[in-house]
Amino acid sequence: MIRRSRGGSRAASGWKRARVDRVVKKRLGARATLGGEECPGGDGKGVLPGLLFCKMLRFLKRPLVVTADINLNLVALTSLGLLTRLWQLSYPRAVVFDEVYYGQYISFYMKRVFFLDDSGPPFGHMLLALGGYLGGFDGNFLWNRIGAEYSSNVPVWSLRLLPALAGALSVPMAYQIVLELHFSHCAAMGAALLMLIENALLTQSRLMLLESLLIFFNLLAVLSYLKFFNSQRHSPFSLQWWLWLMLTGVSCSCAVGIKYMGIFTYLLVLSIAAVHAWNLIGDQTLSNIRVLSHVMARAVALLIIPVFLYLLFFYVHLMLLYRSGPHDQIMSSAFQASLEGGLARITQGQPLEVAFGSQVTLRSVFGKPLPCWLHSHKNTYPMIYENGRGSSHQQQVTCYPFKDINNWWIVKDPGRHQLVVNNPPRPVRHGDIIQLVHGMTTRLLNTHDVAAPLSPHSQEVSCYIDYNISMPAQNLWKVDIVNRESSRDTWKTILSEVRFVHVNTSAVLKLSGAHLPDWGFRQLEVVGEKSRGHHESMVWNVEEHRYGKSQEQKERELELHLPTQVDISRNLSFMARFSELQWKMLTLKNEDSEHKYSSTPLEWVTLDTNIAYWLHPRTSAQIHLLGNIVIWTSASLATVAYTLLFFWYLLRRRRSICDLPEDAWSHWVLAGALCTGGWALNYLPFFLMERMLFLYHYLPALTFQILLLPIVLQHISDHLCRSQLQKNVFSALVVAWYSSACHVSNMLRPLTYGDTSLSPVELRALRWKDSWDILIRNY
Repeated sequence: MIRRSRGGSRAASGWKRARVDRVVKKRLGARATLGGEECPGGDGKGVLPGLLFCKMLRFLKRPLVVTADINLNLVALTSLGLLTRLWQLSYPRAVVFDEVYYGQYISFYMKRVFFLDDSGPPFGHMLLALGGYLGGFDGNFLWNRIGAEYSSNVPVWSLRLLPALAGALSVPMAYQIVLELHFSHCAAMGAALLMLIENALLTQSRLMLLESLLIFFNLLAVLSYLKFFNSQRHSPFSLQWWLWLMLTGVSCSCAVGIKYMGIFTYLLVLSIAAVHAWNLIGDQTLSNIRVLSHVMARAVALLIIPVFLYLLFFYVHLMLLYRSGPHDQIMSSAFQASLEGGLARITQGQPLEVAFGSQVTLRSVFGKPLPCWLHSHKNTYPMIYENGRGSSHQQQVTCYPFKDINNWWIVKDPGRHQLVVNNPPRPVRHGDIIQLVHGMTTRLLNTHDVAAPLSPHSQEVSCYIDYNISMPAQNLWKVDIVNRESSRDTWKTILSEVRFVHVNTSAVLKLSGAHLPDWGFRQLEVVGEKSRGHHESMVWNVEEHRYGKSQEQKERELELHLPTQVDISRNLSFMARFSELQWKMLTLKNEDSEHKYSSTPLEWVTLDTNIAYWLHPRTSAQIHLLGNIVIWTSASLATVAYTLLFFWYLLRRRRSICDLPEDAWSHWVLAGALCTGGWALNYLPFFLMERMLFLYHYLPALTFQILLLPIVLQHISDHLCRSQLQKNVFSALVVAWYSSACHVSNMLRPLTYGDTSLSPVELRALRWKDSWDILIRNY
């Protein structure tokens, strides 16, 4: 038996009393202490609410402190970029150079009118239109000439805002790109300051033009990929990693969506990403699942997302522009019918299926050199052509580029004489034999073994006139539906693309595109082509259609002018409209072959050309697209220097002589791949293009050269200058060089902003090259 000591009993009883006292205090709402301070114990339900209250009280007594790392270099560069780009942005309050074109497109967006621009996809136009929308622009301005004064309803500052912001933000982005390439803050500041003072970039970003937007997304794509690549080493698949990877794909898509030139930078990023992915696949420290995850992530972000966004740009574009406009004639009948007004108003309620007895107009799907319709009139081919060849002297058949009553034809069943539609209608199907009767003259479409007037290797097409000579009618045609889904498809209005194959000779009705002489009223020649090849010039579609009800000719002529009553919906799908619009944009050629300020790629590098953007109507103030000759020449020399140094190092490394440490070599190679590769991809393709080129096409390539320039200078200072004295002398030369670039930028400032009227002597002094077109007024 163990007996408890008296002292232990006292201690136990003391502990019990203390415990009871605490319980009593809790229940009575006693005061507790926290950190030496008395706090109320609460409402009798426990100490915990009191403690929380006490902590909250202490929190409120102390100041709320937020710490953040702010790069003052970025703040200063951004501020300078905004200042130089936004200062007097609404001056001049007049149409400047290509604003005359982009302004028209903005007005179309404001009025929801469809247009087609072959210069590029619609995203850039939509960004400019967004500026107009935010400024309250109603689209009412006549964009008819350069230099026209803007009316009071045109928000000039708002329309030029987004390009200016893009140009301003490109300055700090250049700084960040050089830092992400692991070069010094000094080199990064040099690249940013060169972007800041370069006159051509400054001029282009202050106007309602697309190049600054394109350059912004080019640089954003490069910066995002570099940040993604650098985060790959320490935090793959983190939120930051995904953010920069996705932003890379989005930026590439935006660049391509502004101008097709953006695809060059997209290919650059894809190529570098492919090399890095290939190296990643060879990393034995990663599991197969990990490698597959990396590859799939890059495929989604850099391939699938850009394609999706590119389609989204067109979807929004077509959703906004739902009204008929001046460019409708370029598009197919089906596309036109999907727009509100125009052809849609004319064709509303047309029967869908073409039947025997239908009255139709036949439009050439090819649409070149002009959209036109199969046409005939009472005039006949001359007996003898100018070259001495003879003709059939039959009724002329042409393709006429305007809507006309003589464009109407009647689809006739060869076994019946009637020219009306049965009840119920008997539709025409693929492979059926038909005759085409000209609505106004009732003569049948015919072809025979007689040479066409302008295409002697093809057959003449005519409407047959019986001269009681040994030339029988050959007027049977087989319907060949090109886009059929089955062998017995019906011939549909607007939707079906049809070839007409002559039964007797197997010739196909074709638009040759040649303009007939005056006896043919300069209309387009239509021939019978025996070639077995397929071409869009052989394809036709029914545009206007009605069911014929009158057998008598006079009643039928009146009937051709009456609207139909049957309502058939034929809305095109988005993908069908997108495919057609994209094809037209890629294949449409501008007929203008010369321009006063057009230039060649060789003239860009040496800055042998400029563009006079605007001239004040009363003074000598003017705006020119003119580069800083010090920066342009230095950038070209830096590109040559990098190329020579790269191959020199490469040859020496082949001989196991490593002039650079591995880290410095990898940074040097990546910088060259991005900057030199970006310059080459954005410049060299222009030598292969058969189109008008201007100096501003070189600006995206120039930005990559500007990024490379301070990198080469730092490399020379760090690795080629052996002694401290050499480094000091080289640094002094760099300072002198940069001062000269600033001096040139300041000298060209009146031509950049156009806010200073210079005398003829001062203007001549700025004409440093004979090829520069500086405008001098003769007072």
